[in-house]
Amino acid sequence: MITGAVMVPHPPIILPEVGRGEEEKIRATTEAYEQAAEMIAHLSPEVLLIASPHSILYGDYFHISPGRGATGSMKAFRAPEVKFSVTYDEELVREITKKAEQAGISAGPLGDREPALDHGTMIPLYFLGKKMDLSRVSVVRISLSGFSLEDHYRFGKCIKEAVNALGRKAAFIGSGDLSHKCRAEGPYGFAPEGPEYDRRIMEVMGAAAFDRLFDFDEVFLDKAAECGHRAFTIMAGALDGMALETRQLSHEDTFGVGYGVCTYRVTGEDDGRKMINAFEQRRKAHIEELKERADAYVRLARASLESYVRTGEVLKLENYDGEVPEEMLTRQAGAFVSLHRHGQLRGCIGTIGPTAENVAEEIIQNAVSAAVRDPRFFPVQIPELDDLEISVDVLGETEPIGSTDELDVKRYGVIVSCGAKRGLLLPNLDGVDTIEEQVRIAREKGGIREGEPGIRYERFEVVRHY
Repeated sequence: MITGAVMVPHPPIILPEVGRGEEEKIRATTEAYEQAAEMIAHLSPEVLLIASPHSILYGDYFHISPGRGATGSMKAFRAPEVKFSVTYDEELVREITKKAEQAGISAGPLGDREPALDHGTMIPLYFLGKKMDLSRVSVVRISLSGFSLEDHYRFGKCIKEAVNALGRKAAFIGSGDLSHKCRAEGPYGFAPEGPEYDRRIMEVMGAAAFDRLFDFDEVFLDKAAECGHRAFTIMAGALDGMALETRQLSHEDTFGVGYGVCTYRVTGEDDGRKMINAFEQRRKAHIEELKERADAYVRLARASLESYVRTGEVLKLENYDGEVPEEMLTRQAGAFVSLHRHGQLRGCIGTIGPTAENVAEEIIQNAVSAAVRDPRFFPVQIPELDDLEISVDVLGETEPIGSTDELDVKRYGVIVSCGAKRGLLLPNLDGVDTIEEQVRIAREKGGIREGEPGIRYERFEVVRHY
């Protein structure tokens, strides 16, 4: 079983061989790290499970390092003398892969294009090596993915089940720095979300309130430039249903990057700590509330995509038994249908101008396209339908503008054109706060280079339906 876990950072500068005296500025982190390593050593694990943000990352796969083992050094940080060699637990890797497959999660050991150990793995090993004989333990090195936070938690549960199935005695290391934007003088600059993220995550992890890990939305995490949130979420999943003795040992942001250390000693089982269950109940209630208050536009979009995903048949308007206001039947306009699942975009397809007889038919077509034809995503599957949040944007007339000064990121969408190339971005999107961001994204969507001669701009307003 998993007997304990730690949340630890991985700043190379914390190693004296790298910091060359600078490590003294984060002495509290060093001392906390040593306490965390001592706790793990005291548990005498047979295997160390290490989730690192700096191993290979795939958008649609949890990579587990393959083979018999790996080596690595801190050569990239001017300390080639700091070296590591670990043996992988191949049987446990196979068992984790099997449990993940049974849970419908894509995970396993792919060919390793970067087999050397990453610093997110080596720095925890450095401190653990001071307290225990690393040659007597095996390692499973786990990568993060582009999946939702809920899927990271579920993957952690698969890891726990695999450990229990093989009777391993294991410890989990959630390796990750916090925000990289805590101070203006730091190497990554400052964002207000930086210190806010650190405050919130230390409250969550310090209290082992793992259900609140899902309350961090993707836009906020991106603006905070966090590093370890998904690693911590996998670790939380691996501790699902376990009673914990929790200690928050330190937090520092001396160099503008947050470093937090917490420890979790397993003391038994606790069904009340199956954290994702409570979150899923809240989310289900939220989706049901959205369905109840959805207007006719969104209800038609949902009916259209559900019909197609379940049966493969495009919904015929004459067979639809829901409300269709007269304006949807008499007006022509472009429309976008956007899908979100677990806080992440799941599909968005639309038309700039009308392509159908009326807005209702436009929505029916674009809802299907958003579900199954967005090239950025796999087609929506039946089990996902109850988790989808849907919005419909009906576009007004487009008008040319002389410069981007005539835009308002909250009010207007933008179309950037150059020759036959064209890119569009809707207004009032989460995470798009400036005209510069809006124009850049629209330009990139159209494959238009910055400064390319002949660029033209148009703006438009939308009516957004939820």
